[in-house]
Amino acid sequence: MKIVRFDGGRIGLVIDGTVRDVTDAAGVEPREWPPVGPVRLIAEFDSRRGALEAAAVTAPPIPLDNVELEPMIPWPNKLLAYPVNYRDHAAEMATAGLASVQGFFLKANSSLCGAGATIEIPDLPGREVHHECEIGLIIGKGGRQIAAENAYEHVFGYCCLLDITVRGKEERVMRKSYETFTPIGPWITTADEVPDPANIDMKLWVNDELRQSANTRDLIVDIPNMIAIASAATTLYPGDIICTGTPAGVGRIVAGDVVTIEVDGIGRMSLPVADSRYGRNAVFAKPYQFVRA
Repeated sequence: MKIVRFDGGRIGLVIDGTVRDVTDAAGVEPREWPPVGPVRLIAEFDSRRGALEAAAVTAPPIPLDNVELEPMIPWPNKLLAYPVNYRDHAAEMATAGLASVQGFFLKANSSLCGAGATIEIPDLPGREVHHECEIGLIIGKGGRQIAAENAYEHVFGYCCLLDITVRGKEERVMRKSYETFTPIGPWITTADEVPDPANIDMKLWVNDELRQSANTRDLIVDIPNMIAIASAATTLYPGDIICTGTPAGVGRIVAGDVVTIEVDGIGRMSLPVADSRYGRNAVFAKPYQFVRA
């Protein structure tokens, strides 16, 4: 099942290239604040799945091109991320700070946006902003101290995810938390449609240039152990999002670019890049020269 959020918080299923509006069956109020309905839907998914499928049968098909795709989970309890989780990326960044050594960090939830958004480059003279191609892991069943061998029981689904980053030596959380810096989408593909999460290809293009290409078999900390490590420190809740790490090939994006990410069996999305008038601050006042190893 592919679940999408669109047009002001409505919930749909993607079937044959169309969206079927199942908002009522999902039990989501599009205008609620805070927008926690999608989190509740994930928590109640087993009891609602039949109603969602039935509603999709009778719902009029809406062409995907006619809707604005929004982040499926705009208000998760946590947005976690694993740094340097592919060895080729560790080499290009000349770092020993692997995910297996550093553990996870947090990004601001407000950095989330959907496939219909624009990536905004903050007003930071002398700084580069880079793309990072990742897979988003969505928690379905919460828990604490989850064993790696049981971890897949806690996965709701997967999505494409971009971890946009201001390059520098400052605190990673701030460099990765600007608004629009975590595009997710175009939908969540439920776990039952992903036969082997340990063998998923993903690619990223900027305009027509292929920049990143990898497979989850190359992860340093694999998906089960990401869940085990995170849940050892904090209780995971339905709707929590884990950014699983990026491979080699990170690079600069500028206004006018189009960034495309494709994750086999999960989805594909393209987002334009534009300059923002926001973002300048004292922390990033000094220029930084990124040197690829």
